[in-house]
Amino acid sequence: MNQMNRKSSWIFIGGLPFGLSEGDIICIFSQYGEVANINLVRDKVTGKCKGFCFLCYEDQRSTNLAVDNLNSIKVCGRTLRVDHVEQYKIPKNPDKLDEDALRILQEGCGPESLIIKTLVNSDVQENPPALETRKGLTFKKP
Repeated sequence: MNQMNRKSSWIFIGGLPFGLSEGDIICIFSQYGEVANINLVRDKVTGKCKGFCFLCYEDQRSTNLAVDNLNSIKVCGRTLRVDHVEQYKIPKNPDKLDEDALRILQEGCGPESLIIKTLVNSDVQENPPALETRKGLTFKKP
């Protein structure tokens, strides 16, 4: 394995069942660490999952655990392919991303970047009653 790949906190996940959502994938992959970001690639016309995504962990060590333990497992009858991503590229339509997701994609995710902690901490300090934190992720309550 190329050592360069092991420095990134991003992983590629292929072979996903088409009915899975971002939340389903986070449930599977959060057993190996805190998920900082996910980009589930969808069909532009139908909006359905294309069967692959990119996921970023807060801790780079989690990427190694996920690749080692989840590559080649079966989920809903499909075999997953999980591998390191050397350099994650911003999606072609970044204008569809919210401000925080765009900033994470531009500035980085994982051990080299403090942006995740900054975003979570600033949101919690500014709006404590309006936010809910689960497994290191911050969600706005509906």
